[in-house]
Amino acid sequence: MCSPQTHGLLLFLLFLSTVLVPPSSSLAEAASSTPHINSNSILVALLDSRYTSLAELLEKALLLPTLESAVSRHNLTIFAPTNDALDRLLDPDFKLFLLQPRHLPSLQSLLTFHVLSSPFPLSSADADGIRHPTLGDDSVSLSVDNAGVVRVDSAAVVHPNDVVRPDGVIHGIDRALIPRSVQDEFNRRRSLRTISAVLPVGAPEVDPRTHRLKKPAAPVPAGAPPVLPIFDAMAPGPSLAPAPAPGPGGPKGHFDGESQVKDFIHTLLKYGGYNEMADMLVNLTSLATEMGRLVSEGYVLTVLAPNDEAMAKLSVEQLSEPGAPEQILYYHLIPEYQTEESMYNSVRRFGKVRYETLRVPEKVVAREADGSVRFGEGEDGEGTAYLYDPDIYTDGRISVQGIDGVLFPPKADKKRKATTEKKAVKVAAAKPRRGKLMEVACTLLGAFGQHSCR
Repeated sequence: MCSPQTHGLLLFLLFLSTVLVPPSSSLAEAASSTPHINSNSILVALLDSRYTSLAELLEKALLLPTLESAVSRHNLTIFAPTNDALDRLLDPDFKLFLLQPRHLPSLQSLLTFHVLSSPFPLSSADADGIRHPTLGDDSVSLSVDNAGVVRVDSAAVVHPNDVVRPDGVIHGIDRALIPRSVQDEFNRRRSLRTISAVLPVGAPEVDPRTHRLKKPAAPVPAGAPPVLPIFDAMAPGPSLAPAPAPGPGGPKGHFDGESQVKDFIHTLLKYGGYNEMADMLVNLTSLATEMGRLVSEGYVLTVLAPNDEAMAKLSVEQLSEPGAPEQILYYHLIPEYQTEESMYNSVRRFGKVRYETLRVPEKVVAREADGSVRFGEGEDGEGTAYLYDPDIYTDGRISVQGIDGVLFPPKADKKRKATTEKKAVKVAAAKPRRGKLMEVACTLLGAFGQHSCR
C-alpha cells in the first residue's frame, strides 16, 4: 500500500498527461492541415504541358508555397498564358521590369491575377460577364465576343478545360493578364527613368579653318542641293582631327612633361626590343628636355620608335655627322596624339596621309598595307617601315608606336641615292676612257713604226 504522498504525486502526473498530451483526433487534424501535393495535381501538370514558362515564373516569384496551401484548402482555376504568349508576345522591357528583384511584389500580383480560388469549368454558357475574385486583390471578367470565343478580360481562351485534375482546372489563354496596379507601376517607373536620364550631348564643333565654333546649319528640305561647300561637307582629315589625348594628370593640374618622357623611356626599356632608341634618348638630353617642355606647354606627341634590329642597320657615316642623331629622331616625332586605331582608320579612308614632324618642314607619309600602317615614301623595302608594336605607351600626352625600320626624309634619301649613283657613274665612265686612250696610243705607235721602216 502506497503512502498518501505517493498517491498524491501519481494523481498530479495523471492530470498533467491529460492536459499536455492531445488526443488522437487532434493529431489527425494537425496532420491534415499540412499541405500535401501529389503527382495528379494541377501544379505538377504545369511542368508537363505547354505552360512551363508560367511554372518558371511562379517559382521565381516564390509563389509555390502559397499555391500549395490554396490547393490544400479548395480547388483552383488557373488561366495560364501559353509559352509563346510569355516568351514572344510579352514586351521585353515589361518582362525585364518584372524579373528585377525589387519588383517582386508586382510579379506576384500579376501571377495571382491568373488564379481563381474556385473550380470553374469553362464553356460559352459559363461566361456570364460577372467579375470573379482572384487570389490577389483583383477580379477578372468572363465574356463571349461576337465570334463566340470566351474571353478573360482582354485575353482569349484558346485551350478551354485543357488540364482537368481533382484539385482544379487549367484554361490556356493567348496573352498574359496584366492588373491595372502593375501596369501603373511599370508606367511610373518608365516615366521616372526617362525623365531622370541624362542624354549625352556632344562637344561643340570647331571649324578647322577659322578655329571658331560652328553654328548649327538651317534645316534643308528634302531634295534640295547641298548648302555647304564641299570642304565642309567632307569629314576633316586626321591632321585636322587627331585622336584626343588625356587631360592634365599632375597634382597641380598642369602637364608634367618631364615625368611623362621618363615614363615612356622606362617603358621602352622594360618592353624589350627598343633599347637602342631608349639609349639614344637618354644620351641626347637636349632632345628629351625639349620633348618634356613641349608636353608641359600642352602639346601632344606621337613617337615612331624603331626597334633594335632596325637601329642596328644604321651605318657609322649616318650617325657620325654633326646633329645626325637628333635629325633622325626629329623625323620620328609627330606633334599629334595618334593611336593604332586612329592611324589605321585614316589610311584606310584617305589612302595616303602626311603627318607633320618636328623636323620642319619634312613630313612622314603613311599608307595602308597588309592590314597595317606603312610609313615612308618608297615601296616595300629600304626607306619604309611597318607599324610593328602598336600602342606601346599611350599614357598622358605621349603615344609611342613601334616600327620595324628607320625613316629618312624624302629629300635626304634622294640626295643619298643621287650621291651613290654619281659615284657609280664616274667609276663606270673611267674604264672606257682608259681603254680608248690605249687604243689611240697603239695606233700612233704602229703608224710611227711603219714610217720609220720606209
